[in-house]
Amino acid sequence: MSAPEGPTARTRIRDAALDLFGRDGVNRVTVRAIAARADVSPGLVVHHFGSKEALRRECDAYVVALVRGTGDAGRHDDVADRVMAGDGAGLSAVLDAATPVRRYLARAFLDGTPEAARLFDELVEVTTAWLADGEREGWVRATSDPRARGAIYVSWLLAPLAFSDHLERVLGVADLHETDATIEHARVALEMFTHGVFADERALAAWDTAAKERENP
Repeated sequence: MSAPEGPTARTRIRDAALDLFGRDGVNRVTVRAIAARADVSPGLVVHHFGSKEALRRECDAYVVALVRGTGDAGRHDDVADRVMAGDGAGLSAVLDAATPVRRYLARAFLDGTPEAARLFDELVEVTTAWLADGEREGWVRATSDPRARGAIYVSWLLAPLAFSDHLERVLGVADLHETDATIEHARVALEMFTHGVFADERALAAWDTAAKERENP
């Protein structure tokens, strides 16, 4: 069952781990299961990564590189660029490639480990900078708190992943992480981000009034 050792073996192992960790959680996945999914021997997994924990760190690093658009993950990191450029060509294939990453993120944040906290902080940092670039370029509206905007934006994006079981039930889909479901239901989120939800500023004005009352009791 083993495959020849080489540059593709390490990638296959990482991709297998990313998928299995996302589906079942790190604690429930064995090195033997990862090896079987990657079609290599368990010894080759240990040879390349040393341990399951080191392999999990490699998956974290890959996800961060994908978000940053660096390293070998950069080839999958044009989802946001395509969307913001209005370019739908090839977007489906890019989303297909990102499906294991969406599952991995959902599982990581549900597990609530220190590693997940660091991963979340990294996503907020990258997203805050990305939105700030968009504000300077004119395709993102200005905000009074760029850091909070970045953090809340990331939280909004991750919420469907964390609540996927409930959303799948309510929306009547078998797997919210699959590309067809993502394309259908993520459009609603993009619509909300683009046009907003409220048609006037009553809620915003009420919030500002409450804040002023707290400042001047």
